[in-house]
Amino acid sequence: MSALPWRTPVCDRLGMAVPIFGFSHSLEVVAAIARAGGYGVFGVARELPDAIPGLLARLRDAVGDAPFAVDLMLPAGMPADDAEAEAGRAAIPEAHRAFIDGLRRRWAVPRATRPNFFSRTIRTRALFAEQVDAVLASDVDAVATAVGLPIEVVARVRASGKTTIALVGTPKHARAALAAGAEVLVAQGYDAGGHTGTIGTLSLVPQVVELAGDVPVIAAGGIACGAQVAAALALGAQGAWLGTAWLGAAEAHVPAALRAKLIAAGSDDTTITRAHSGKPCRVVRSAWSDAWGQPGAPEPLPMPWQHALTGELLAAIEEHEVADPIYEAAGQSVAWLRDVEPTATILARLVDETGAALARLSEPAMRSARAAGERAVPAAPPDPSAARTPHRA
Repeated sequence: MSALPWRTPVCDRLGMAVPIFGFSHSLEVVAAIARAGGYGVFGVARELPDAIPGLLARLRDAVGDAPFAVDLMLPAGMPADDAEAEAGRAAIPEAHRAFIDGLRRRWAVPRATRPNFFSRTIRTRALFAEQVDAVLASDVDAVATAVGLPIEVVARVRASGKTTIALVGTPKHARAALAAGAEVLVAQGYDAGGHTGTIGTLSLVPQVVELAGDVPVIAAGGIACGAQVAAALALGAQGAWLGTAWLGAAEAHVPAALRAKLIAAGSDDTTITRAHSGKPCRVVRSAWSDAWGQPGAPEPLPMPWQHALTGELLAAIEEHEVADPIYEAAGQSVAWLRDVEPTATILARLVDETGAALARLSEPAMRSARAAGERAVPAAPPDPSAARTPHRA
């Protein structure tokens, strides 16, 4: 890919051609983003530690020398180890268990035959430590942390020679990430899919840019078209971070029933709920989120106990593609997800759209703006002497 006129310093720093970051849980999508010149970010928070080395080796083989990152979730307040996790699982209230049984009957969901991360695992501090060890032993170029920023992890990542990327949702989080030594900040606004905060992207990004100084800031939250990438650059960000956009990628492993729901959804078809993980999370609205919001429904449990309660049922809903309750984390940018396309096609369109949006702000547009301004200035009053008829003798 030839150099872009809107290439930013973070491209040289991280080694990609296009300042567009693509987050996905699909190895194939991340590989395609990296090969097309973007910066692929592989979500490994849902992977068991012993699976991570093999996955990252496959990803490196797929991208060659192209850089990529992994994304880890490291929330505070998790149980210490499996023994504490199982004790917590046993203490889940019977009313919550009965509610889940009722949902299974309501939607006639068969039992899952294939376990997933949440049906067989509870997040613990011991699990996080093993995930971090596996990532640091690999040759990934950067490590992004979300929903938690342990200072000791940032220090270990930097000591390993990998770039540290921190997702932040408030100016307070940004200050903490800078103090911890994060080298790139991703300012993620309220519009984003997944775990998200309360500040909109347009309000958050320039605040984080101001705080960050020389530290690059990437804009995230509700971004899925080139005009939004151009807007991110105008806000002072050095790039854009997209997640929901790749759910429409042909390489993504998305069940057909879920894909249809995502393609049909608009921005107002997403909702923030604690029914997914126990923390506020933006998802595409479904019978699942609706059920937890009905009168008489129990309050979702805190993380990680909500997934300890719901993991098997959610795995079964996805495996059997039960259309009403199936869902996925998705941002308000889901409105731009209109078809299934190759990842490289999505990225190329974003590049073209961004260039077109920036061109609209170039000299012809500025000339039009100046002309409009000149028309708005009142004309000077006429010179009375110029209007007189010359005296003739």
